[in-house]
Amino acid sequence: MERVTAAPAQPPLRLDDLDAEQAAAVRAPRGPVCVLAGAGTGKTRTITHRIAHLVASGHVRADQVLSVTFTARAAGELRNRLRALGLGGEAGQVQARTFHAAALRQLKYFWPQVVGDVPWRLIDGKFPLAAQAAGRAGLPTDTDSLRDLISEIEWAKGSLIAPEDYAGEVGRRHRDVPYDAKKVSAVYTYYEALKTTPDGLLLDFDDLLLHTAAALEDYSSVAEEFRGRYRCFVVDEYQDVTPLQQRVLDAWLGDRDDLTVVGDANQTIYSFTGASPTFLLDFSRRFPDATVVRLERDYRSTPQVVSLANRVIGAARGRIAGTRLQLIGQRADGPEPTFAEFDDEPAEAAAVAKAVAKLLGNGVPAAEIAILYRINAQSEVYEQALTEAGIPYQVRGGEGFFNRPEVRQAVSALRTAANRDDLPDARGEKLVVLVRAALAQVGLTKEEPVGVQARERWSSLMALVQLTEELAEQDPDLELNGLLRELAARAEARHPPTVQGVTLASLHAAKGLEWDAVFLVGLADGTLPIQHVLGPDATVSDEAALEEERRLLYVGVTRAREHLQLSWALARSAGGRKVRRRSRFLIGLVPDDSPASRIAAHTTERRAGPKRQHPTCRICGRPLLTTQATMLGRCARCPADVDPELLVALQEWRREKADELSLPHFVVFSDTTLTAIAEQRPADDRALVAIPGIGAKKLQTYGADVLAIVRSRLRDSS
Repeated sequence: MERVTAAPAQPPLRLDDLDAEQAAAVRAPRGPVCVLAGAGTGKTRTITHRIAHLVASGHVRADQVLSVTFTARAAGELRNRLRALGLGGEAGQVQARTFHAAALRQLKYFWPQVVGDVPWRLIDGKFPLAAQAAGRAGLPTDTDSLRDLISEIEWAKGSLIAPEDYAGEVGRRHRDVPYDAKKVSAVYTYYEALKTTPDGLLLDFDDLLLHTAAALEDYSSVAEEFRGRYRCFVVDEYQDVTPLQQRVLDAWLGDRDDLTVVGDANQTIYSFTGASPTFLLDFSRRFPDATVVRLERDYRSTPQVVSLANRVIGAARGRIAGTRLQLIGQRADGPEPTFAEFDDEPAEAAAVAKAVAKLLGNGVPAAEIAILYRINAQSEVYEQALTEAGIPYQVRGGEGFFNRPEVRQAVSALRTAANRDDLPDARGEKLVVLVRAALAQVGLTKEEPVGVQARERWSSLMALVQLTEELAEQDPDLELNGLLRELAARAEARHPPTVQGVTLASLHAAKGLEWDAVFLVGLADGTLPIQHVLGPDATVSDEAALEEERRLLYVGVTRAREHLQLSWALARSAGGRKVRRRSRFLIGLVPDDSPASRIAAHTTERRAGPKRQHPTCRICGRPLLTTQATMLGRCARCPADVDPELLVALQEWRREKADELSLPHFVVFSDTTLTAIAEQRPADDRALVAIPGIGAKKLQTYGADVLAIVRSRLRDSS
């Protein structure tokens, strides 16, 4: 690679402004160093000072240092900090880049040596090629389907999985995929083939990494030149590296060990992209002589926020949890985090908007306030509440609700339905049915689909249905044209400025950011943790995925500097059935004196009459906090005593009965109800109706059959 003139030697670096642990990381000898840095502990300051110390001490020239991270924003921050230390931004200085930017620069230089005069071009986006590949494989080519397929291709390439191995690896890893794995594998195969054209090669961003690694691995002259150019490497956010990025890093290093990595395994929230904390967790095994420094002094958040963060992550389980850092707040005391439970989402959003207005009135800038949620579809009700309160906002990492493509398509479908000559006079429940039918044409299904993009789209469409339900309940005479006018008015009212507004963002989009005040909203089981990591009976279907959901909450809590509120709603729509329960991650965190410390009444509680006692586990006696657990009558942690043969017999009976009556199977009994029957084995009518989900009507229709099956099984097993 090109040689550059070394920068003048730097004066000795003053480390007086670093704490003892930061200084230890900075002064660690040249060689493998692992900095375990908790949220708000000054990791960027530490690694930039370490680089400056190595240069000032003569261990390495500035132009021999390559520092890499994962986003352009983070790389820019590194460059700014290094520039302030006299080490960044110009030739002869430290290079701070993303993995992909570093690989692109290297590949441009080495390509003639490795490939010769074969031309290549970096594609701007994967959609055109993915659309062709999906069409050849017989899969849909709409935007959301292509996004999910592209995500699978990126995950596979980042995980070093070839097209021919994709289907087997998906099965082995129990990965949810948007389509049949063999079909996705075919799309992946076609996609790779389409990148070879008569005019040369097309490369995507993952190819930059693959070709860079291959050039260093297969060509000794390339490796020798590169390793003579760069001697020292620094990797930020090391918990987020993929196997492909680690392969590139290994190729850069060769047999050397002049490497500093910085990360926190308990902030690993991108495993769906192929990111893995394994490389951070195994660093000391790979480098037994490595210096390991733990940064636990939190300079971002008040001790009250830090304490809550520690309690959130303190409940984590698994290998990652074993590396947890016990943060120590360094700021002055602030207000205690607050918890709030609301009857429904509109009430929650209105209360949050009111609290935001109060903060603004107290002098907190709008840009220093954030409302964070699990999925983007949750933003709609908060956009509405902030609009009604006249509070400016900006949506980060996504578009405003009414600007999303799927919402625009949905509104267009509703307009088409409204223009039909045979439009029925649909009001109330009939209007909701009409809206569901119209949205089915643009992708609304009865069940939540598999795939990140498909789920986001489905959630946005369902939010429109639920909004329709809410409006129809408020105005029983509302018809379709009236609904369209209401939607248009809401869309027109939302023109938030792009700067100096309250931030609305998903927890994933909030990673790496911080605000004076944070509202964590929608913290209900089924949302955080997200429903698809839970089994039908509220037991955990994927323990690793559940722990990642916990880490999302931890990341959310640690975004707050001073003010923090956590809230949830028991129903989606105003006046709706209160079927939700607070997130299981909040168990033990809500103070006894908080108004939200009460546990919501059971969903079957009548509006009038005395309050029913909240249902408790029939095994351990603890409160049941989810609908599924309530139906089973036991906690997820308590052992199940299912009679498998009885469950199979019940499922077979349900299939025959549903076919006989031309009903969907779940209308007869849900899977959860059948599981509860197979666990509790009721002997009479009273015991049967004691199982939630079995009322008088189902007892009359199906009770005799079910009890006969249970008694038959009990006789056979006795």
